[in-house]
Amino acid sequence: MSKHLLSGNEAIARGAWEAGVTVAAGYPGTPSTEILENVAAHYKNEIYCEWSPNEKVAFEVAAGAALTGARAMATMKHVGLNVAADPLMTLAYTGIVGGFLAVVADDPGMHSSQNEQDTRRFAQFAKVPILEPSDSQEAKEFVKYGLEISEQFQIPVILRTTTRIAHSRTLVELGERKESERPVGFVKDPPKYVAIPAWARPMRVRLEQKLVEMRQAVSKSPLNRIEWRDKKLGIITSGVAYQYVREACLEASVLKLGWSFPFPDDLIREFAAGVEKVFVVEELEDFLEEHLKALGIACSGKDVLPNIGEFSQDILSTSPTPPSAVPPLPTLPPRPPVLCAGCPHRGIYYALGKFDVVVVGDIGCYSLGTLPPLSRMDTLLCMGAGVSMAHGMDKAKNPKKIVGIVGDSTFFHSGITGLLDIVYNKGESTIIVADNRITAMTGHQETPGSGLTLMGEKTAAASIEEIGKAVGVKNTVVVDPRNIKETVKILKTAIESPEPWLIVSQSPCPLHLREPIGPPLVVDCDKCKKCGLCLKLGCPGIEKDGERIQINSLLCAGCQMCQNLCPTKAISQVIRSRE
Repeated sequence: MSKHLLSGNEAIARGAWEAGVTVAAGYPGTPSTEILENVAAHYKNEIYCEWSPNEKVAFEVAAGAALTGARAMATMKHVGLNVAADPLMTLAYTGIVGGFLAVVADDPGMHSSQNEQDTRRFAQFAKVPILEPSDSQEAKEFVKYGLEISEQFQIPVILRTTTRIAHSRTLVELGERKESERPVGFVKDPPKYVAIPAWARPMRVRLEQKLVEMRQAVSKSPLNRIEWRDKKLGIITSGVAYQYVREACLEASVLKLGWSFPFPDDLIREFAAGVEKVFVVEELEDFLEEHLKALGIACSGKDVLPNIGEFSQDILSTSPTPPSAVPPLPTLPPRPPVLCAGCPHRGIYYALGKFDVVVVGDIGCYSLGTLPPLSRMDTLLCMGAGVSMAHGMDKAKNPKKIVGIVGDSTFFHSGITGLLDIVYNKGESTIIVADNRITAMTGHQETPGSGLTLMGEKTAAASIEEIGKAVGVKNTVVVDPRNIKETVKILKTAIESPEPWLIVSQSPCPLHLREPIGPPLVVDCDKCKKCGLCLKLGCPGIEKDGERIQINSLLCAGCQMCQNLCPTKAISQVIRSRE
């Protein structure tokens, strides 16, 4: 045995390897992304792993593997479970054979998400167990426990992490891989696995029976424990909140829940009877507190602690009445996020600025197009809505023309069906796919269009423009957004057309290429008229020092967008000597 400093995501990948997982699928999304990246980097000889087009597909891939008797894992962030909710609900009915673990990473505080969700509610909704590790060691061990619970009760299990667990590092004791002894081979049993109404009704009854059995097991599980200390105050907590409690409330007795649903009622009652006052510390929703009150146990929690954002030691105190809000942080200089120097999305947004249209946006690097000076995104809902909502606005007869924009990975994730809907139902929207050839926002993961798998193998590269033609878009064109004049010309034709258009704005992400697009540029101060046109690109490489406009050669990617815009030809390439 040896100990290593691992993040929660690294530990989960290691846990999957040690527990004998053979199939792992997911879709990248912070804070869960690094789980499968570490599986691919270290364990791909034993575990097949893939980036699926979306979380629903990933969930179903893992579910199919689990039905053969193999141990399988699906990974996603919290909003990804919304996409995978359909198979989750019914897989709880049919059950599985080999262990099935869905690792779902919540994001309290919305560090990189469009909302906050508490995945524990999903577990209760689907009637499946949920485990909550409080550090990297538990993150690794709970993978094994989750798969064992899954196999014992033949039910999918959710492992809920959070941003702080996923990315914090703690010591982890490593073990060896233990292969599953169960042979792989699907055994036909339609009444068990085919959820038509006649067979789904008894499936529902079996699921309720499993809940009764799990309630009996959960109070005796080693994943839940009581830590008796001063009995004047007892705190019930789970996940990373346990760490904050142990640091801030040293004297209090604690009931730590690692297996938090089904609720361990016997253990909860035992703990509550042994302390004078019960306090519940949980991030986001009053999931545990609500249940305690339903049991008739008097407790405090969300009447004192916030249900918004993530916790910290500072939020808690050693008193029974912690502060109700996060202490204010020192004022820092504003650092608004911006598109990288040389980002091709800048060109398509600048071009869109020439038209009085509604731009329905989506989730990715290109979401930054909503900020000044580009200011060319008007809505952002969820992945794929950049296409579907555009069609809805069009059908509502919005007086202004509608343009929808999605990224390439988002298009493969959930944009294709929306595009098909536009064609099928005779829409007129112009749809732009900002294709930078990679899933850039979450760290440059491969897509179905990149020609490589997660395991580094060459594969077929899906063509966005050919998919567009296949679903019936007659007007499909590929543009280089760095050529702003040509892009404006094509946009004008598309926006004025009574038919739907698919514009593939195609240019690689320079950050992924890890090399400049061209030589850095320089401003000739004698030619510059200080018109400020180049500043409207919002490029971090273009700086204004008083009245003087200059280009930072350390940031410039050499994309030439500013050079092509300059009316006085004051911007040119730096000519380097060959010495």
